[in-house]
Amino acid sequence: MMGDPKYPLLYKDGDIIIGGLFAIHSKEMLPSFEFTQKPQPLSCSSVNLRDFRIAQIMTFAIEEINRNKTLLPNVSIGYRIYDSCGSRLSSMSAIVALMNNQEFAAGQRCIGQTPVHAIIGETESSTTVILSRTTGPFKIPVISHSASCECLSNRNDFPFFFRTIASDYHQSRALAYIVKHCGWSWVGTVNSDNDYGNNGMTIFLNAAREEGICVEYSVKFYRTEPEKLHRVVNVIKHSTAKVIVVFISLIEMGLLTEQLSVQNITGLQMISGEGWITAKSLINPNSFRVLGGSLGFAFRKIHIEGFSDYVMKAFWDTAFQCSQGNGNSSQDALNCSRYQDLLLLKNYNEDVPEQRYTSKAYKSIYAVAYSLHKLLKCKSQDGCEKDLTIQPQQVVEALKKVNFTVTFGDQVWFDSTGGAVPQYEVVNWQQDSDGSIQFKAVGYYDASLPPDQRFVLNTENIIWAGGQQEKPSSVCSESCPPGTRKAGQKGRPVCCYDCIPCADGEISNETDSNNCMQCPGEFWSNAEKNKCVLKAVEFLSFTEVMGIVLVFFSLSGVVITVLVTVLFYSEKDTPIVKANNSELSFLLLFSLTLCFLCSLTFIGRPTGWSCMLRHTAFGITFVLCISCVLGKTIVVLMAFKATLPGSNVMKWFAPLQQRFSVLSFTVIQPIYNPCGPHIHVFAGCVLWLTIHPPFPYKNMIYYKEKIILECSLGSTVGFWAVLGYIGLLALLCFILAFLARTLPDNFNEAKFITFSMLIFCAVWITFIPAYVSSPGKLTVAVEIFAILASSYGLLFCIFAPKCYIILFKPEQNTKQHVMGKTQTKSY
Repeated sequence: MMGDPKYPLLYKDGDIIIGGLFAIHSKEMLPSFEFTQKPQPLSCSSVNLRDFRIAQIMTFAIEEINRNKTLLPNVSIGYRIYDSCGSRLSSMSAIVALMNNQEFAAGQRCIGQTPVHAIIGETESSTTVILSRTTGPFKIPVISHSASCECLSNRNDFPFFFRTIASDYHQSRALAYIVKHCGWSWVGTVNSDNDYGNNGMTIFLNAAREEGICVEYSVKFYRTEPEKLHRVVNVIKHSTAKVIVVFISLIEMGLLTEQLSVQNITGLQMISGEGWITAKSLINPNSFRVLGGSLGFAFRKIHIEGFSDYVMKAFWDTAFQCSQGNGNSSQDALNCSRYQDLLLLKNYNEDVPEQRYTSKAYKSIYAVAYSLHKLLKCKSQDGCEKDLTIQPQQVVEALKKVNFTVTFGDQVWFDSTGGAVPQYEVVNWQQDSDGSIQFKAVGYYDASLPPDQRFVLNTENIIWAGGQQEKPSSVCSESCPPGTRKAGQKGRPVCCYDCIPCADGEISNETDSNNCMQCPGEFWSNAEKNKCVLKAVEFLSFTEVMGIVLVFFSLSGVVITVLVTVLFYSEKDTPIVKANNSELSFLLLFSLTLCFLCSLTFIGRPTGWSCMLRHTAFGITFVLCISCVLGKTIVVLMAFKATLPGSNVMKWFAPLQQRFSVLSFTVIQPIYNPCGPHIHVFAGCVLWLTIHPPFPYKNMIYYKEKIILECSLGSTVGFWAVLGYIGLLALLCFILAFLARTLPDNFNEAKFITFSMLIFCAVWITFIPAYVSSPGKLTVAVEIFAILASSYGLLFCIFAPKCYIILFKPEQNTKQHVMGKTQTKSY
């Protein structure tokens, strides 16, 4: 055997030996490797109080079992507990020592059987992986109280590993639930660069991605890498995330807290797993500035009867021989020299109530004891069959079936991965009024409950980072309010975005909407873009200014026409009224009245009846009006033709024939429709209104933000045919009047008809492009304007000169003057 043997820190002989491996010290000092002399043994420093308590609970539980008359009644259990110093190097050395005897005599050969039946440990996942891989070929069961790496759940790689805590799978995902529950979408992460930190952080990052949480940075370091630690601190210092998810073991957390305190980096909300969240060793005035308000998962505090008193007296009297200052062997003397720093804890037990891992180690010891109890076929009266040889693999099989309840009420059993059911408290670092730091429970996570009941967090009981009562905000971009959508920033995580207002006609009615929704056809977005409202319906109404003005001119036209009619009726026997057939004049005045009135049908909300009425009335009244004017024009021509010698033309254009011509022009209105090109006007209108009538139409094409309520023509061919026929009559009338303008007469009405037709044609020719290009209700206004303008043109051009003479020049209202028998100024 080369080198010096490695002796356990605590040991006791017994019929059955259980090994223990804990990081009772956290710092290892390496000797000089100059190879000029034999390397000195590794030395350790900095007591790790938590693991020291684990070693004590192991000795306490074994002593308790040895006193138990029903569990392994006549079998004594011994132990060998080694200190791994938180180092993989020391841990490997201790593992080899556990599997072998400490000393060999010259020529002695190995017996081929390990002296330990099970090993309790390690504390950290990385060293537990080393432990399990090393002991695996020898099928020695390893039961850990705190190694939570999900990697250890792989039964192909670690078939002989068990643990009394759950794997980090649930814990890491639950950390994402905390972040999501608190509304944080922008976090940083720091983890230990070992199996525990790397596996746990990988699970968290996957869960965070599923929950829509973005990670600004993800950094890691190991306790022996100060350069990486400084880089981590620098990243945290220059980051914008106010929440840090920390998956770090206790030793690394102490180093990180120290550096954050030195650089005065405070006010960050720490979210942690169970690795350090309840460690009393981290509490000091400087660390609380960094860690105050931290949230994390921890195991329930469990009171183990008698343990607090045991660590004060019995342990030092029985298990730790150095406390008496007289070790009884060279091994004791060596241990006493190396572990004098543990004596400082002899009279200290204030941390015991807060120790949350001790119950897990306590369960581990009892799990081994119950397994051995079954293997040794123990009976309460007859005792156990001590002569049976128990192989470690038998203990493994017995552990798979173990199921018992410990004194404080917890049931112990192992699932198919060798782990336990995850049950955690959510604790919060809070400062009491007396200045003491407490770990207050503010929620829980219990995987044994239904999914919707597993996680509870009482945020109203939490004191946040910096002692704040209000929850901090940690987002890359503030939430986009309703009415906007998120637009990702190029090259940045999805949580970094700009808030883009929804386009017109689109809305978003929830916070942080990814897309805006298009409003249905008859709806439009409101000013805030968060609700679809009915579009404003636009039509030419009687109450708006334009409608009032058009109504005024329409009714004014009616009044003026009625006044002219009254004047003409009162002067019906005078020569100027009787000239050119007074009957046609009264019929023309009647048709002009209808023209003025038909413009009113174009104003107001379009309905089925009003749409059919306006176009029918427009066509008939204007055809009647132009027919009257055309009749008057023909009368003028025929009157002068009759003065020629031998002419009897007037007998063909007497009043009866004049009325018939007006009726013919009005009735024979050719419009194109499916029934044929030349149809009676009334029959044509009936067919138009029956087959394809005008109807109210909601025009949502011209304006997106409003509905133009208008009358669709139904048959556009019919509408333009009506206009074409009116135009044809007007053109014919204009030509005839133009030819008659030079006929000798003091009052030649053909001149006025020519001018009126010129105005009429000009109005309706300009109407066509204006009608086609005018939007919305302006289309209706243009049509009304054309009706009124042409009606006023006819009224004033034909009747104004006559009214002027009747009212202001009565001396010219004589037959001689009308017939041109007197010398008057020509018009």
